[in-house]
Formats: sequence, structure tokens, C-alpha cells
Amino acid sequence: MRGMMMSENQTFTEKFDLLGCIQCGRCTGGCPVTARSNLNIRRFVYDAYHEEALEELARLAEIWDCTACHTCAVRCPKGLKPLEVLIGLRTMVIESGKTQPTVRDALESVFREGNPWEKARATRCDWMEGLEVKIAQPDTAVENLFFVCCTIAYDPRVQVIAKNLVRLLNAAGVDYGFIDDGESCCGSEVYTLGEDGLFEMIVEDNTEFLNEFQAARIVTLSPHCFTTYNRHYPDLNKPVIHYTQLLAELLDQGRLTWEGGLEKKIVFHDPCYLGKQGGIYDEPRRVLQEIKGAKLLEFGRARERSLCCEGGGGKMWVETESKKERLAETRIKDAKALGAEIVAVACPFCLLTLEDAVKSLGFEEEMRVAEIMELLGELGGGN
Repeated sequence: MRGMMMSENQTFTEKFDLLGCIQCGRCTGGCPVTARSNLNIRRFVYDAYHEEALEELARLAEIWDCTACHTCAVRCPKGLKPLEVLIGLRTMVIESGKTQPTVRDALESVFREGNPWEKARATRCDWMEGLEVKIAQPDTAVENLFFVCCTIAYDPRVQVIAKNLVRLLNAAGVDYGFIDDGESCCGSEVYTLGEDGLFEMIVEDNTEFLNEFQAARIVTLSPHCFTTYNRHYPDLNKPVIHYTQLLAELLDQGRLTWEGGLEKKIVFHDPCYLGKQGGIYDEPRRVLQEIKGAKLLEFGRARERSLCCEGGGGKMWVETESKKERLAETRIKDAKALGAEIVAVACPFCLLTLEDAVKSLGFEEEMRVAEIMELLGELGGGN
């Protein structure tokens, strides 16, 4: 877990530097889920200072409302990460064995099959069928080693991200290699769900596995993998970038063009894991700006102020009791107010949550949600 695991004699207060908190409230003031939850992260940090209160705090349903978007960490003037207090409390629940069945099943699936979706490891590369995909071999040098996230590998709706990327890479003559079915979950959601032991094992196994490849860098398709590798894998022997960074690089080199255009108003939704956590804001916009005829709009809440879609923090497997408007629906309403015809994303979780919001609001006739690679595929990406 590297920074999250407690030593035998380390207290909860020491682990999360609770004494560093000045109780300014900026974390709670910026927390997006307070609009639909009783979660008050400032209060949790304050109460967690009292070790005797930890078990009671861990029983509160609000600890599962956090999406791990990192807004509280971005806003903290002391450089603390208040959300990690909630992850620590989740760890206590996990260790007690009293988790929601959906959470339990997802964690068990990661342990058994290397993914949280209860899919067979042997089918992880089924999305490659019919494509000319170059597979990386540990003993053969390659410039770009691609890592496909579990959701993209198994969910038919978002497999288009990987499929279109392969077509684009082949057309642009990029030196690359994808990993075969030996690829396993990066542990992003395992970490935020609080399964300390499993996450530590994942980090060790993946580090050993990925370090065997002779690659100049790892390129992730999901911001969740991108952030997890950069934040929690200190012993990786190669840098990790997101695919939008690679695309921006190819554009700068004049190696990437596409045939068609798109006369649409497009607004880009900054994924929390790519923006707030990864600091990647310009590259996705750089790619979208190259689409002929497209007019790029901006949300009022953009970049480091982007509104979370609620797809992160393990929320895909956590049942919530709130009946208030989902943040994804708020986001889509904001897009409609801008006059956007396409909400562009660069994250599989954002795609799934925002697309569901479009459907639940009945906006399918006037708006669509599309991943950047989905749009480029429709334009005939190549050179």
C-alpha cells in the first residue's frame, strides 16, 4: 500500500497526520457529494482523532459515499488528504467482514480472476478478436507498453476505446505492445474500498510482472490505472502516461491525422482521476481541438473544479441510500445548459455514469456521451 499501511505501533492519528488538520472546513466546502449525502469530511477528520471513536465512525454509512475524487486534497491548505481517513475507516469494515455483498464479490473477483467484474481471466483479451494487435513479449524491447483496464477489457460498451486505439496506433506506425491475459487489475478500486492486504499483494505482483517488460514507458487507457501506478507503485522501473498524452505527442510530431470532421458542440468533462489526481488537463483538449468543425465548450466547473461523476472510489460496487439527484445528472444538465451536443470523456467510468444520466434524464435525442477514442474512431483516425 506504500504510505497507507500502518506499522504495528502506528496510531490512526499518526497514519493520517490528523494533528496537521486546522479544521478550516475547505474540504467539506468543496466536497461534491455533500449535495446528496450527509458526509462531512471535516467532521470525520476531527472525530477520528479520538481513537476510541473509530469503531463507531466505521459503522456510519457516509464513509461509503466518498468517490475518492480528491477535491478535499486539492483544497486542503495543509497538503493533507482527508479522504484517506474514510479509506482507513473502510479498511476497518473490510477487516471485520461486514461489507456489502457487492463489495465483497468485487474484491473476491479481483483476488481470483484479476478483475472486479467476476469475469474469467482467460477472456480478458477477447476484445482483440478480429484486430491486428501487437502483443508485447518481456524479452523484446518496445517503446509503448499498453495496459488495458478491467472495465475496458470486459465491458462491451467501453471496449471501443481499446479497439479504436489499436486501429489508430497501427495506422500511425507507433511502436507498441499490449499485454496478453497475464494482465491483472491495477488495484485502484481495491485501494479505495479499503482492502489493504489485497492491494499490497497486487502492487507487489504487478510491479514484478510489469518490470519484466523492456518498455520505455507504460501507457494506460484508464485514468484510474494511470493515477494508481503513479501514486502507489514506487518500484516500477518505467514511467506511466495516459493515452491522451501519447495522442497529443503524436499530434505534435505530425504523425496523427484523421479524415473526417464533426460539426458539433463538444464539452470535455475532466475525469477526477486524470485531472485533480493526475494533473492532466491540456492533452485531452488538444486532441479535441484538432477535430475539424468541432466547437469546444467549457463547463463552468472545469479542470481542477470539475464535478465528480461518482464513478470512482469503488462506487460502482457500493449501493447508496440517497434519493437526491446524482452528480452525473447535474453534470449532464450543465452540459445541456451550455448547448453541448456531445459530452466528451477520457475515462470508462465517466462514460458509463454520464451516459446513464443522459438516459435517465431523457436527453438521448439531443445529446450523447462519447469517449475521445470513440470519436476519433468515427473520424477515421490514422495518417
